[in-house]
Amino acid sequence: MALGYLLAVLATLASGTGSILASMGVRRAGAYGGRSHDLIALRRQWLYFLGLGVDLLGFACAAAALHRLPLFLVQSMLAFSVGVTATISAFMGARLRASGWGALGVGATGLVLLGVSAEPGPAQALPPQWRWSLVGMAIPVAAIAVYARRHNQVRATVALAFGSGVAYSVVGISARTLDLPDVAWRLVLEPACWSIVLNGLTAAVLFAMALQKGGPTGVSAIMFTTNTALSSFVGLVYLDDHVRDGFVTAAAIGFVLAIAGAIAVAHYSADTRQKDLTATPVGMRA
Repeated sequence: MALGYLLAVLATLASGTGSILASMGVRRAGAYGGRSHDLIALRRQWLYFLGLGVDLLGFACAAAALHRLPLFLVQSMLAFSVGVTATISAFMGARLRASGWGALGVGATGLVLLGVSAEPGPAQALPPQWRWSLVGMAIPVAAIAVYARRHNQVRATVALAFGSGVAYSVVGISARTLDLPDVAWRLVLEPACWSIVLNGLTAAVLFAMALQKGGPTGVSAIMFTTNTALSSFVGLVYLDDHVRDGFVTAAAIGFVLAIAGAIAVAHYSADTRQKDLTATPVGMRA
């Protein structure tokens, strides 16, 4: 199952790198306002679309890894892709404090513990009615967006971040249980495929709305925790994901360290970006 670990690592690297490329495209286009017409400027930014392409490649690697590895491992690694983004940013000149590097070390330690604790293997097949239920999850989650458009309270931001985490966890569960047909066109008949598309789009929209209403640290923390905890629970209880004998404690500690590290890195990275913007004269900002 070495291929599964390789695919999971590639997915993590691609997700973190894609975020950097997309961010560079946004910076060059000057699309910071959060308004719809600001996004029109992105149409000529090839870096932005390259970033999206790398993200899609990362998702393909993650989906392939989920056919071989438990959800609690792959989802934790994807959550820690924020560490890849922070590391690349540091090498490109962004300042990351010692506490940020410490958070990276904590998260990496957690991933190592999860890696040695996970028992590779395929997931248990879901009955057809449950697979269609995953498709239907996009409807109640999308309803959160309708609620949030009419409310600006803190709880609307929390609801959006939570909803995006739920939708992303459904994407992971669907990828883990996807039954690949012998003929490619039969994918259109596979409920898990539709679940991945619909819930993936819903998650992306809710996460973007949450970032417009709240700070990136809090939003990312809620999304990471919900996504990883929910999908891991479903994998362990319903999909026959396993921890190696004698490694339950190591897996539990690794899970906590990986998620805490991802959230801490997101916090210190956001704090660093905010200080850089505050310290830079307005005329000198990109």
